[in-house]
Amino acid sequence: MKETFGKKKFSACRKPGFAFIARVALVVCSVGLAGIAPAQDWIKTGTGLGVEKIRIAVPDFKASSQDPRNTELLKTFNDVLWNDLENAGIFEMVSKSFYPLGQVGSQADVKFETWSGAPPNAAMLVFGNLAASGNNVVVQGWLYDVKNVNSPQVLGKQYTDTATTQATRVIAHKFADEIIFRLGGGINGIAETQIYYVSARSGHKEIWGMDYDGANQHPITTLGTISLSPHVSPDGSRLAFSSLMGSAWEIRMFSFDLNRLVSFPKIGGTNTTPSWSPDGTKLAFSSSRGGESGIYVVDQSGGNMHRITSSKGPNVSPVWNRKTGAEIAWASGRTGLPQVYTMGADGTNIQQYTDQGYAVSPAWSPNGQFLVFSWMRRYGPGAPGAQDIYIMDVASKQWVQLTHDGGRNDYPSWSPDGRHIVFQSSRAGSLQIWTMLADGSNQKPLTTSGNNSEPDWSWK
Repeated sequence: MKETFGKKKFSACRKPGFAFIARVALVVCSVGLAGIAPAQDWIKTGTGLGVEKIRIAVPDFKASSQDPRNTELLKTFNDVLWNDLENAGIFEMVSKSFYPLGQVGSQADVKFETWSGAPPNAAMLVFGNLAASGNNVVVQGWLYDVKNVNSPQVLGKQYTDTATTQATRVIAHKFADEIIFRLGGGINGIAETQIYYVSARSGHKEIWGMDYDGANQHPITTLGTISLSPHVSPDGSRLAFSSLMGSAWEIRMFSFDLNRLVSFPKIGGTNTTPSWSPDGTKLAFSSSRGGESGIYVVDQSGGNMHRITSSKGPNVSPVWNRKTGAEIAWASGRTGLPQVYTMGADGTNIQQYTDQGYAVSPAWSPNGQFLVFSWMRRYGPGAPGAQDIYIMDVASKQWVQLTHDGGRNDYPSWSPDGRHIVFQSSRAGSLQIWTMLADGSNQKPLTTSGNNSEPDWSWK
């Protein structure tokens, strides 16, 4: 499937590679359609850039029974809890080499001065115990403010579930999210969220899902064709995507409640890049049913379809303002190479946000303040630079470059807490799903097997 941007080809399966990939120095600056302003450090995302992180110690939980299954379950729990808190972006994790001797499995084990003083110098302490017994595992966990000796407890929780590694993983995620919620300004954690993406590891491009940290990778569809552009509904019950049916690209719908595809009307033409409105009642997508591709909106059932772009395109990749539902960002080739635009959800009040290079795949932050997108600022044979992920403040049109490691970086998607971004990158040789904090730090791959692309982060 291909659509034309000016004289260049835009493929929904794969964008063109470039031989001139180069590492680009960090650029923090302001850009408007009139030109470029002096560099300045301005952006503040949900990671709290410029705010001191909370220094937190997380000693391994202690076994509180003699069950031989404790060893495996404790390793799973301790690893997942540590990784969740480290990934949160709001903590400074105290190295375990600084921890005092002895395990901390209960409140009576806490010696405040050994944690609040040197060398740990911790502000917060996470500790607890785990016990397998019969078919169940029980986890008790606490969060202490070790600087407050008189009233240290911030959180105390007990969880019971089946004694399996998967159930133990879920308990660790739940406890981590509780800690992040308490210490992260009342913003829900993302340890229980999902990421959906396209994987070709089975021989066909199918829709897959995984936990936010890359665990539990599994296929959603097994259609034996080409499926692209997964987008999950705000309530997590349905997944819209584009799939090749015979010779036509159609929007398809998968129900997680029924664990199967459900009917969605065939539209005709080439239909791609579906996106949900924040209230889950509408879909925006790109369709060529009227000739050249435009942006259309339909009800969740596929009814009441109407076009909201009128100019020549192509027009692709619509995404709603997740805060207001009143605006849509999209990529349009109306002036030649694709650029990022916004408009009202009814197609009015069109604003242009990039005016150079090759800009595609916009995604709106949960708070509605930022757009993140893929941008090759200098496009053409021999041009310096690479295809990188950028973040832009919607009000001021100031932008920051987030990726600098070469390769093709595309299809960014926000985590529901606004602190993380997932994207595809070819920097390691093959196309894989990567994640980073919203300030561009802590970049790491989530997939390594086969080719994986077009990630979409669940809304909760």
